[in-house]
Amino acid sequence: MKSFSISDQPIDTAALRAALSDPHAGACAVFEGWVRDHNEGRPVRGLRYEAYAELAEAEGARILDEAGKHFAIVKTCAVHRIGDLELGELAVWVGVTAAHRDAAFAACRWIIDEVKLRVPIWKHERYADGDAGWLHPDA
Repeated sequence: MKSFSISDQPIDTAALRAALSDPHAGACAVFEGWVRDHNEGRPVRGLRYEAYAELAEAEGARILDEAGKHFAIVKTCAVHRIGDLELGELAVWVGVTAAHRDAAFAACRWIIDEVKLRVPIWKHERYADGDAGWLHPDA
């Protein structure tokens, strides 16, 4: 399993959590990003994520490597969906294990913030009024 991957299939959270298992870990922090029904006051019906997968996976892997240098963590992995997603679907998953909870929480937060900032993934929202538009994925 790659440390960071782009997937056009639903995210298997059980397999990801199992991949993080390690006897040195005493804590696990997970972030799940779901498709919500609104953005900036507009009702949203769904969205589409697009990415240049090889570039996105390379940058995502760099982020996870950097997290290992900045935080006292044991393991980490992340997956970001691409394709059409409906309301409530899981769009991004980040998991981190560490000996202690503080490092796991801090690293998990840092990773998702860096993924949203640096990984080339584009979000196209479909609004309830029939309009649609491209957004930076941190929106």
